[in-house]
Parts: sequence; structure tokens; C-alpha cells
Amino acid sequence: MDRRDFLKISGAAAASAGLAAACSPKTGSRKASGLSKQDLGPDHMKQNFPGVGLLGFGAMRWPLRDDDSGEIDQEAVNEMVDYALAHGVNYYDTAPIYLRGKSERATAIALLRHPRESYMIATKCSNFRGPWSFEQGRDMYLKSFENFETDYIDYYLLHSLSGYASFKMRFEDTGLIDYFAREREAGRIRHLGFSFHGPKEGFDELIALHDKYHWDFVQIQMNYSDWKHATRDVNADYMYEKLAELDIPVVIMEPLLGGRLASLPAPLADMLKAEEPDKSTASWAFRFVGSYPKVQCVLSGMTCMEHLKDNLETYLDFEPLGEEDFALLEEVAVKFNEYPIVPCTDCKYCMPCPYGIDIPGIFSFYNQNVREGTYVVSEKQKDYAKARRKYLLEYGKAIPTIRQADHCIGCGECLEACPQQIQIPDQLHRIDRYIEDLKQEKL
Repeated sequence: MDRRDFLKISGAAAASAGLAAACSPKTGSRKASGLSKQDLGPDHMKQNFPGVGLLGFGAMRWPLRDDDSGEIDQEAVNEMVDYALAHGVNYYDTAPIYLRGKSERATAIALLRHPRESYMIATKCSNFRGPWSFEQGRDMYLKSFENFETDYIDYYLLHSLSGYASFKMRFEDTGLIDYFAREREAGRIRHLGFSFHGPKEGFDELIALHDKYHWDFVQIQMNYSDWKHATRDVNADYMYEKLAELDIPVVIMEPLLGGRLASLPAPLADMLKAEEPDKSTASWAFRFVGSYPKVQCVLSGMTCMEHLKDNLETYLDFEPLGEEDFALLEEVAVKFNEYPIVPCTDCKYCMPCPYGIDIPGIFSFYNQNVREGTYVVSEKQKDYAKARRKYLLEYGKAIPTIRQADHCIGCGECLEACPQQIQIPDQLHRIDRYIEDLKQEKL
């Protein structure tokens, strides 16, 4: 898209109140519709598979305390878990690496206050970094049992596979896959599967192993943008249909595409609001994935109570999408992919950067300005000088100088860790060039 076309679609005002995905930093609240179904109990939670609530709780984004310590706000976690369980959310997904290794235990502390049969634990073998060994993966697995104070894990995942090569190196050559299969036979793992981040060929390679390893479920990235317009090499519709053919239950991650489908550019949000004025844009994304019958669980990284309540509004007495709704979301997806947004989901797998660069922070700031129409395109746009000064000032406030994009030397350490396969150094250099052009008034 050239700058003239971008000006046409990004010139609208910021999205209206009620569309933001983030919690207020002061109150921890989200501007979203009130919960009209708040009196409904767990029996009203939609289930595509008996015993598993369709809405699952992703524990990668637990709320942090307000004291700048970076510690998880356990009281807030407990409150949300209590509320979620009371409304039929019984699937809790975490990993040893989430939140600097503290997510598993924070999740456990909240859940252990409830009967073990009332919730299901999903965690992962996140043995991303070598040298790989059986002992490395086994110790990580056993540590999860210790964290959760349990004698079984309901759903255990081989974390972030991209194809047979990564599976072979991390799990087959080390003997871990045979060990986990034996643990499943012994009942200490109730369901064994994997999460996938990779190209179509890699997905096909792993699915071809189903006859040998009998995957009980597979976790994929699926949303109405990735359905036919994935930034990776494989669309979600291909993966879903393959799994459905094999009758393998599907667990969904990134239904909001890292929050980007909850904070759409204003013109696209208006398209959805015109159809459902009282619904959040996030609810459209959650209804999309929930409308597919082979979806066992839809994970949402809910950071505050308002996120949870808005999602419960969708999944209590669930209303699937109709043909016209699917057509509308396809139209939104096509337009959404015309915006020059970096496809970052803020998972922070790329962090820490060895040179101190705030990679997800830089991408988040850039994307937010694109969405809100405050992205400075050229000196021909209205109030260019004012917009330029504001952009540079806000960039400096959001990202400290020593953590900005110009410090990237292109070492590439972040590339292997990125599940979205973003060419991170290239994107950082692109944003740095844009910032420099702004400073020198070359746009």
C-alpha cells in the first residue's frame, strides 16, 4: 500500500470507547460492555467437548502489581480464577517460561484453593534452548508437578513445534517423547499434544506422526484474520480442517491475534459496531473461533476482570455466527491486512534482547499509532508538524532511549524464538529508519 492509500484508511479518529483491549493502568479496568449474563452459572458455559468449557484461561498475561516490582498480583489472579470457575471456565493453560518462570506457580496458588476435579491444568515442555537432553526435559516436566502440587497433568504440550526437525531434536533424539507416552499410559499425563508455530510443511510432518504418537489434541493459532490471511506460511483453515478430518480436538491460541483484533483501526471497528452496537470487537473474534465444532477450548490471556466478564458474555449461552457474520469478518480481515502493522502478539518470547532493546514495546507503540490514525505518513497530511512532534515525544516516553530500535545490530538471536516468524531485525531497522526520517523531516 502506498502512502496515499494509507492516508485514506488511517485518517479516521481513534477507535471509540469500548474497543480497547488493554486494561487501564490506574484501575486495571477495561472499557467494555457490562456483563448481562452475570447471574448464569457454569452449566451455561458452552462445551463442544463434554467436560471442557469452551472458554479457557491463558496464564501468559496475569496482572502485575502496581508497585513496579514486576511481580504477579496474586490477589487479582485469585479473584479472577474464582470468578472464572464459578462461570464454567475450567481449562487453565500455562508454561514454565511464562512471566519469567512465575506463571505456573501463580496459577497453581489460585487453583489449589479449589477441588482438583473442578479444573484442568494445561502446561508445556518449553525446552527451547539447547543443549537438549532427556534430563533437561524431564526435570522441567517434574517441576510442573511440584508447582501444581498434583499427581497428574490434564493436558501436556510439546511447546512450540515448527516441524519434524524441531520435534526430532528436542523430543525424539532425547527420548522425551517415549517418556511422555509412558507417562500418559500411567495416567500422569491425561492428554498429550503439541502447540504449533511454523509453515504448512512442518504442520503436515507433525500430523503425519499421529499414527505413531496418537496426538490427543493440537493447539494452533486461529482467528478470523489468520483463517485465510496468515502472516505465517499456513492459514488456520488448513490446519483446522486437517485436524477435524482426523477427529483431533483443537485448542485455540491467539484468537485476538495478540489483542489486535480487540483494538481494530477505527474504520474497521465501525463496521462491526454497525452490526452489533452493544458488542465489543473482541466478542466477534471469540464468536468466530467458538463457532467451529472441533474447537475444544479457546484460550484468552485475560489480564483483568473486565476481560473475563466480556468473554463470558460471549460464551455463556453462546450464539454461533451465521453466514452473513462470517462474510463480514472476512471483509474486515481483508481490510485489516492492508494496514502496515507488525504481526507481533506481545508474547515476549524474543526477550530479553542481549542489547537491551524493548522489542515488543517498540512494535506495540508502532502498531497502536497505526491503528489509531496517529501514524505520521507525510508532510501533506493535516497538522503534520504537530503530529510529528507528538509522535517523537510519545515514542521517547514509551521507549527509553537505550531500549529503542536504533540499538539493534541485527545479531538475530530473537529470530528463532519468535513463534510468528517475524523478521525482527528487519522490522526494527524499518521502524528506526521511519523514526530517523521523522526527526530529519524527510517524510
